[in-house]
Amino acid sequence: MDLRKLLSFKDWFSYRQKVGLLVVAGVIVGLGGLFMYLLRAHTYFVGDDPSACVNCHIMTPYYATWSHSSHGRDATCNDCHVPHQNLALKYGFKAMDGLKHTAYFVTHAERQAPMAETLTGQVVMDNCIRCHTQLNQEFVKTGRMGYMQQQVQGGKACWDCHRNVPHGGMNSLMATPNTEFVTPLPPSPVPEWLQKIMN
Repeated sequence: MDLRKLLSFKDWFSYRQKVGLLVVAGVIVGLGGLFMYLLRAHTYFVGDDPSACVNCHIMTPYYATWSHSSHGRDATCNDCHVPHQNLALKYGFKAMDGLKHTAYFVTHAERQAPMAETLTGQVVMDNCIRCHTQLNQEFVKTGRMGYMQQQVQGGKACWDCHRNVPHGGMNSLMATPNTEFVTPLPPSPVPEWLQKIMN
């Protein structure tokens, strides 16, 4: 057998097979793009706008309580929930975490009350220590133990004592009028012209 013929891609498939493969590839790419658009994936990768987190409806109470907490003035979701060592780690973690949350949501496997997994807990506690280093190490002399040390040695994580600080807790929502904690729910991804046809 001639090696040049074997390596020549144009001889592997007939014209119809090539067209068929291109159509299948186009459908896969198109459906993938539509899926990413409907999930508003682009909002997670550009900037640090906390309203992107409300794309998933189960995050609404967390957004609302955060906006009324002390952290609502100075910190975004990414300040606490994403690593900050370098850009590759930050965006790699965002992508991995976002895909995991999407898979949970699409398969209806998400918990009613989301809980931090080990890696997420480590990132959050590292960010607590990163932002509050002076307070923890100079003033009150705590915070010398990282999350993994806490797991091994049995110490406390930051949120064991400060659970309601970053999100204010549901009690903070009960104490405020309903108009003050409306979350910026995203608009429908369905174009207006299609909505008119459907109505």
